Amino acid sequence: MIEASRTLLPLLALAWPLALAALASLPPVRPHAIRLLLFAPLPALWLGLTEVQGSASFPALLLGVTLAASPAGALLFVMTAALWFGAAVYAQSYMTGTRKPAVFAGFWCLTLAGNLGVFLAADVATFYVAFATVSLAAYVLIVHEATDAALRAGRVYVAMVVLGEVCLLAAFVIGIAAANSLDIAEIRAALASAPLGALAAVLLVAGFGIKAGLMPLHFWLPLAHPAAPTPASAVLSGAIVKAGIIGMMLFLPAGTGFAGWLVALGFVGAFAGALLGLSQSDPKAILAYSTISQMSLVTALIGSAAANGAGYEQIAFYALHHGLAKGALFLSVGLVAACAGGWRAAKLAAVALVALSVAGAPLTGGSLAKLAAKSELAGMADTLLTLTAITTTLVLASFLIRLGDAKPGRGRPPLLLAIPTLALGLAALIVPWLLGPGWSGLEPGYAVRWSSLWSSAWPVAAGLAAALVWSRRPNTEPASTGRRTASRVQLWRDAVIHDVQSMATAAQVRGERPEKTAKRAWADLRAAIGVANGLERRLQRGENATFFLIVLCGTIALSQWLW
Repeated sequence: MIEASRTLLPLLALAWPLALAALASLPPVRPHAIRLLLFAPLPALWLGLTEVQGSASFPALLLGVTLAASPAGALLFVMTAALWFGAAVYAQSYMTGTRKPAVFAGFWCLTLAGNLGVFLAADVATFYVAFATVSLAAYVLIVHEATDAALRAGRVYVAMVVLGEVCLLAAFVIGIAAANSLDIAEIRAALASAPLGALAAVLLVAGFGIKAGLMPLHFWLPLAHPAAPTPASAVLSGAIVKAGIIGMMLFLPAGTGFAGWLVALGFVGAFAGALLGLSQSDPKAILAYSTISQMSLVTALIGSAAANGAGYEQIAFYALHHGLAKGALFLSVGLVAACAGGWRAAKLAAVALVALSVAGAPLTGGSLAKLAAKSELAGMADTLLTLTAITTTLVLASFLIRLGDAKPGRGRPPLLLAIPTLALGLAALIVPWLLGPGWSGLEPGYAVRWSSLWSSAWPVAAGLAAALVWSRRPNTEPASTGRRTASRVQLWRDAVIHDVQSMATAAQVRGERPEKTAKRAWADLRAAIGVANGLERRLQRGENATFFLIVLCGTIALSQWLW
């Protein structure tokens, strides 16, 4: 009896949200459908807290459903269930009086089922159904508010989703033909030596990269996160993007030359995503670019592990922390907006602590997660991972400034907003330390050595110093306007100008006037930023996006063929 229940529990974790989605459509339930969100992740939570690993087969379903989570998938499954439950609690207050609650609840449950399914699927048919479900059902969560911004974000999102599905379907067909099997492990092994293996790898990265927000396939994400209701934004950034991450872990063949491209794309996105986030004014948009940066970094780590034939447990450990912390940060947007006075200051302080954890400040859960991720790196990759903490600190400082500038609420926030936000934030700080002995791969006491503390502290300190200089720049707007500077990007620009001018004195050695050198350097920098922002806007409008993706994939595939 006990063995039978263990076999059925993984299937129940996926079927239960689907049943609740159907229940939400019944007329007596529709007005209260938001309540169903609380119950949808409960079987998954039970499974995650008991035993995720193991396998269960159901030959009569689809083409034969096999559920068996890898160690990395099991860890991300638990995080996903916890985050969806926290967001569901938050939604009980945040979504009160929302339009069409039954529609939102139904597609919430569908998205949850697909999100959980990608971590449990062991055959390609089940994985593809789950991946398509989480991708397509999430569209309704994004456009729920039905504003112009939400509908535009939805159009871009669904176009990218369909493009990603086409890429994945083609890659899966290549893999199935090479392996003559639907088993994911066999497909992954077969792709390493298949004649079209390099093309399949490119298609896999494109399809999964769209979901994960890998730059330059990311442009749906900064549109969707601000447009969606805050609980949906939290699961989009903390859990749904992990569907792309687990896909890369499961399908990308190890030991291929393509991994170098993945590392390069990942580190470029890690820095560029954070810097582009500095130009945003919406706190949720800033967090969206932070997610792009962090998921690009995870992609670089996956590429490094694939090149070396290493496991993905430490990377999943890092992604678990990101999911918990980023979920808490997104939920904090609505929480802080509901606070005033001392309550607001206390919540901002708590949010700042979680942000420091994401940056990897010493003794936080984020520092342990980042040290675990670094354990498999060496040389330039190790240095770049350390430097990303500076840009992460910068972009999250910008988030905190924007969050503090938002219009205050009426005093004490509702408990249903505060409890899940603080619980997820506390989990991000503590859970990595609880799981560290079994998942971090680090020696006992390694994270509290002086060398480890210093390697975690100095990048965050450098980022905080840069953020302080940026925020303390004088307001150059005329006082008669009675308004604040329109954008903190202007302050950042002034800081860059000042630094460039101060360094230009070195040009005197070459006989060049410092003013000329400073102007020339700033003109080059301004042109580069203008090109980057212009391309970003064009991609978000959908202009040339498909052509750009085809050229990118074609270039990488051609390089693989030539090698």
